[in-house]
Amino acid sequence: MVHQHLPATPVVAVDVWVRAGSATEPTTAIGAAHFLEHMIFKGTSRLAPGQFDQIIERHGGATNAATSYDYAHYFINVAPPHLAEALPHLGDLVMNAAIPEDEFGRERDVVLEELRQSQDDPDWLGFQALVNGLYPTHAYGRPILGTEASLRQQSAEDMWRFHRDRYQPHNMTVVVVGDVSAAVARDLVERSFTASEPYPNPLTSSSQLKVDHATAAQLPNQPLIPHFQRQQLDLPRLEMSRLLMAWHGPGISSLRDAYSLDVLSVLLGGGRSSRLVRELREERQLVQAIDSSFSLQRDGSLFSISIWLEPQHIAEVEQIIRDRLGELATEPIGDLELQRCKRLLCNDYAFSTETAGQLAGLYGYYSTLTADASLSAAYPRHVGTFQSHDIQQAIKRYISPDQYAATVLQPAV
Repeated sequence: MVHQHLPATPVVAVDVWVRAGSATEPTTAIGAAHFLEHMIFKGTSRLAPGQFDQIIERHGGATNAATSYDYAHYFINVAPPHLAEALPHLGDLVMNAAIPEDEFGRERDVVLEELRQSQDDPDWLGFQALVNGLYPTHAYGRPILGTEASLRQQSAEDMWRFHRDRYQPHNMTVVVVGDVSAAVARDLVERSFTASEPYPNPLTSSSQLKVDHATAAQLPNQPLIPHFQRQQLDLPRLEMSRLLMAWHGPGISSLRDAYSLDVLSVLLGGGRSSRLVRELREERQLVQAIDSSFSLQRDGSLFSISIWLEPQHIAEVEQIIRDRLGELATEPIGDLELQRCKRLLCNDYAFSTETAGQLAGLYGYYSTLTADASLSAAYPRHVGTFQSHDIQQAIKRYISPDQYAATVLQPAV
């Protein structure tokens, strides 16, 4: 358990993080982690479908959930007097999901419709094609939502086994932030998140649905992509072309390198005064929009640049970006520009830790990826120490202008 007492906050945020994201799915059940997120809310032997939401809403609270590659998490916000009632129900849902056959079939239709809607989104299609090219043999390249074929072949029994393998206390972090003491929070968590029945450790389980370690081990050890990868999608009803470029970043074993790529992301595409936005959109007017981002993941992270532009400018813009990356690797970054980037990142960090819910999410995220929630507090300190040569070394190691994955989205003729 991770706890922080905020006596002046009129709310308690509870965020339950489970190491059961899509990267833990077997290759025969792609989409199972996200589908299970839906089924968690379909009740237990003590809670009918929809009853948990009614309880939380009756007390003026809120609840939601999300699934990513490395985790699934479930959170509630309630007033402190209602925590003692709400938390045991959340624990019951997460630990004792019934996964009834009739609800399973109905909810599969909901998940399939969500998948179909995503497939109508060109940006989702482009991103999925991009990560599939970047991680061709790793679970990070598979769609979190799954595929229609994989979802249709899954059964309620398959999901029950996946749930019993992954949703165990040793595989979770429960974060409690707000106006509740550590003693009260610990007692509630210990009583609410107890395994419903003995079950083998997932590392030694003989279940059919255990983590696909062979797939997870295939992420390249080298940070650079071994060769240039490019693909093009011709999509109907697409009004503006897209150019997506991506590189492998470091995983949790190299957090300082990861933070340096956060700085690089702001330097390139963080606001109107960033380098690529200023040159390509403001000065040359070659693009409609451009941004860069860095996403930290357990095994290997994602650094990407996304550009919206007319098709006749794609080759020119891509070459300019490659040239600028090459220059950054050799030419020092000015102190004023670097200070601006670090200040923006530290401000964003401060703005993202203003509420109990934001803090609970931050602690859960770090605890799930690194097993140490306290590392979250060190982020501003690390960012503040970066010098120009640190960013240049990260570019040389991870962001080659010649080794990256690119996806182009074009309007279908």
